[in-house]
Amino acid sequence: MSELMSKPRLRWACRRGMLELDVLLAPFVEEGYDALTDADKGHFERLLACDDPDLFAWFMGHAKSDDADLQRLIGVILDRVRV
Repeated sequence: MSELMSKPRLRWACRRGMLELDVLLAPFVEEGYDALTDADKGHFERLLACDDPDLFAWFMGHAKSDDADLQRLIGVILDRVRV
């Protein structure tokens, strides 16, 4: 497995062009990321590499990712940051 991103790099990668994504991803890095397995941390990095329109559609429930690991992680993030 390749080396994982540092927390500062993750925080930077979570700064997206859409407020809806910022309010999901940034709190998750602070509050939930450390509890992930190393495999899921890698999946999270792959998730951050996806395009904003795709992320928006997946997180808002308009579409599902074809990648089962990413789709599962989206559910984890939504469960963790939902108020």
